[in-house]
Amino acid sequence: MTARISHLSFDALDAHAQSVFWAAVLGFAEDPDDPNEPGHEECMIFSPDGNQRVLFIEVPDAKQLKNRLHLDLEPAEGTRDAELARLLGLGATEVADRRRGDGSGWVVLADPEGNEFCILRNAIERS
Repeated sequence: MTARISHLSFDALDAHAQSVFWAAVLGFAEDPDDPNEPGHEECMIFSPDGNQRVLFIEVPDAKQLKNRLHLDLEPAEGTRDAELARLLGLGATEVADRRRGDGSGWVVLADPEGNEFCILRNAIERS
């Protein structure tokens, strides 16, 4: 017997704002039959095929330490550096630039509430 991941959950000060940010980052959407609204304490977003879900749950305390778990993202299209520019435009902040002169490496970013994630090169860039 094994278990499967139902969804990823993130604690948030503003569940709705986080759901909007991450929906734009990942290309996910809310359930049109149960839309996320400002003030909702729980906001879920879904991948286009509905197989992946991310839930944001409001908590009273802000993030205080480094994440023990984080997302490593690859651009679905385009390059790592183009995706980096898009993510910064959505409101992410750069935490650390780990890109190397040979083109490998990644950039550590933070979402609007300080949760860290990384942007990597995709398979096309690595080949």
